[in-house]
Amino acid sequence: MLRGGWGARAGSAAMPKKGKGPARESQKPQKPLPPAGPVGVDKSGAVTIAVHAKPGAKQNAVTDVSVEAVGVAIAAPPSEGEANAELCRYLAKILELRKSDVVLDRGGKSREKVIKILSSTTPDEILAKLKKQTETT
Repeated sequence: MLRGGWGARAGSAAMPKKGKGPARESQKPQKPLPPAGPVGVDKSGAVTIAVHAKPGAKQNAVTDVSVEAVGVAIAAPPSEGEANAELCRYLAKILELRKSDVVLDRGGKSREKVIKILSSTTPDEILAKLKKQTETT
């Protein structure tokens, strides 16, 4: 009598051989591709914007839109969250959204920030408005 519960035949018959069965790729959940630009969608479905903040500028302006981030000059000092609040206010103004719909998601003490848009809008609309703003400055 074999110990361990399973007999030699029962164990080998129940387990499929490696490489003989169907491909296992379908079992893995498909990860969404990383965004091709600074504007993307997070897991919850909210639109996010990668921002490179430049506090202490003379005036608020979108300086550039690159593959990595949107450069935004902020006319507020980088102390006590003043530049973060001004960044959210400025983005809400140029994106034509309510201030409460534009929140800082990550990067409270860094120049590299992630802004989350809580209203229902598409990444393409946001990117178009940001690019339009760079052309006017």
